[in-house]
Amino acid sequence: MEYIFQAIGIGFLLSVMVGPVFFVLLETSITKGARSALMLDLGVFISDIIYILFAFIFATQIKNFTDNADNNNSLLAVIGGALFLGYGLYILLKKQKNNLNVIDKRNSIPQANYLVLFLKGFMLNFANPAVLFYWIGIIAQGNMVVGKGSTAKVFIFVIIVLTTYFSFDVLKIITAKKLRPFVTDALLRAFNNLIGIIFITFGLFLIVKQFYIKH
Repeated sequence: MEYIFQAIGIGFLLSVMVGPVFFVLLETSITKGARSALMLDLGVFISDIIYILFAFIFATQIKNFTDNADNNNSLLAVIGGALFLGYGLYILLKKQKNNLNVIDKRNSIPQANYLVLFLKGFMLNFANPAVLFYWIGIIAQGNMVVGKGSTAKVFIFVIIVLTTYFSFDVLKIITAKKLRPFVTDALLRAFNNLIGIIFITFGLFLIVKQFYIKH
């Protein structure tokens, strides 16, 4: 059951992570309505599935790199840990734009074409290579949590992460207008810093654990 709770936790972190998709979802929900935001989020969801497939292919190649299963798992864990660590540092060090003021200055506009919104969400997420990096890190985390010879459980782990991520996105979309008065740039920066620290901790834990096992 531990891997289920970890997967839900990671899915929640991804959902509240402040980035381009976060602000576009918030803006779309407020200015165009929940249905439009859901279509945009569906595009993000589909692009995530494609990146997950790429990440699984990468993980499989790493596992086939040598004949030693322990070395394969250790190598994947170190790579995943390094990606988590790097992504966490990127989150902490990047400059936070004042996107909320831009959203507040916009008036409600007519309903946009759903297909355009779907493609916008797909391309916005797919154009960000960091998405692939954190999915590789998540698969590495799944491998560590579920143990050896449990590819099916790793897949379930990733599905739970993605489902939780998408579910919290839907909740954000539905409650966007009600929550907007309480959301400030300072609060978003604090959330982002916390998520960056958690990702760094995950990364360090993955790397240190492999070093500890070998010694």
